[in-house]
Amino acid sequence: MWSLLAAAPVVSVLFGGDVTLGFHYEEYVDEQVKKGKSREAMLAHGFQKVLPLAEKADLFVVNLECPFTDQGEKIPKNFNFRARPELVASLQSGSVDVVSLANNHLLDYGPGGLTDTQATLDGAKIVHFGAGATLAAARAPAIVTVKGVKIAFLGYFFLGDRNIEPKEVIATDSTPGVAGHHSDLATLRGWVIADVKAARARADVVIPFFHWGREGRTAPEPYQIELAHAAIDTGAAAVIGSHPHVLQGIELYQGRPILYSLGNFVFGGNWDPKDKRTAMVRMDLDARGVRKTTVIPAFSDRFPEVPIQPYPAEGEAAEAVLDHLGEISAGFKATLPELKGRSTRKDGGP
Repeated sequence: MWSLLAAAPVVSVLFGGDVTLGFHYEEYVDEQVKKGKSREAMLAHGFQKVLPLAEKADLFVVNLECPFTDQGEKIPKNFNFRARPELVASLQSGSVDVVSLANNHLLDYGPGGLTDTQATLDGAKIVHFGAGATLAAARAPAIVTVKGVKIAFLGYFFLGDRNIEPKEVIATDSTPGVAGHHSDLATLRGWVIADVKAARARADVVIPFFHWGREGRTAPEPYQIELAHAAIDTGAAAVIGSHPHVLQGIELYQGRPILYSLGNFVFGGNWDPKDKRTAMVRMDLDARGVRKTTVIPAFSDRFPEVPIQPYPAEGEAAEAVLDHLGEISAGFKATLPELKGRSTRKDGGP
């Protein structure tokens, strides 16, 4: 007798990098509305060119690097971002399902900004993780079930010994903030191991999303590698990273993908980024883990004609981004097969 076994359900998860819907993005929306464009169209502006990819995925996940709030005072730091709560419509229009809040800007306008952000995202039915009223709440996973597969997302912020952010950004046992540690790698490593283990007991797949690294550097810091490997060794199916505002290499460790930095995405923190290369990554996974990882090369904008609107690269421009990723991934023992042996050619794009 032949036994026909149903194929395991496959879930496609699409990842993008840093998203800041305040500052220049908010400014551009308001400017264009004053010129006669509809508010609805402008709120959808940022994700317009990548929407077809997002709609094809079962989940779309990005790092939200600004609070949704119109109250509170700036905390003392070098840059402070926030977006009016109505700009959550940009995430909705872009088919964003899940956001990490574990970054250095979520507390830019104090604890009230975090509370407003969570309420705004909850109202928009967008799942969030990586921040909370206490450290325990911030470290708790967001578990999403798709096609019967339970996926747990964890978020952490850590800049090692180069952290210039105020300590109040990070949650404690009694104060709100993001998950992470201001400077102690050993402590954070222990938390990551404990959190991944706990999440694995509740979910099929665990994916930590780190906000880490040095801005403008394409090579990961040693602590990034240590934390990523610790997460994989403990059972994480993949690791995602952001913060440097540029792409960093992609490593295959124990056959599992580590994306050290996806670079800028819908990033209103800068009108005209010097390095516009970015990427989206689609992971096809089932209850056993990631079965396939696909890099989708892209650029962050076409400034000045079309600012703050990422778009997929095509032709030679796409190959140039992949060549760049191949070159900065060459130092790892293993990387994605499509990146092996590549070297940088003349950059494409705008």
